[in-house]
Amino acid sequence: MNKSDISNVYLASDHRGVGLKLYLYEMLMADGYNVVNLGTDDINTPVDFPDIAKKMADTMLDDKQSRGILICGTGAGMEIAANRYRHLRASRCERPEQARDDRFHDDINVLSLAADDIDIEIAFLCAQSFLESPFDNIERRIRRIQKIS
Repeated sequence: MNKSDISNVYLASDHRGVGLKLYLYEMLMADGYNVVNLGTDDINTPVDFPDIAKKMADTMLDDKQSRGILICGTGAGMEIAANRYRHLRASRCERPEQARDDRFHDDINVLSLAADDIDIEIAFLCAQSFLESPFDNIERRIRRIQKIS
């Protein structure tokens, strides 16, 4: 997968994920991606993760070549909220191999990360694997994705 195949990488977090999100923003920009920060950037004012996931869903609706990374304390809340939207396929990943496989097998377009549980360098490796991995565009995988869409 080429960086040029991805139009934008959208990053968003709740208040618990701000630090990790800002780190990933800098690292992915340095890596050559067009990164868009969808907020929040305030660690002192709590925000609800479903609102952040909705902002990601609304933004990605008309940008089919984009990918998203959502971050909250556990990663689970963002994953659950994102998967409520038909055009998003989110997975919470803890290891780069998992991000690669979830992308390859299930065509995830949103990576969910747990700010409270993941080392920032591992999070960056997960993001890289997610962004660099292709989807295995074969009939059985397409058929399965169509069933959930």
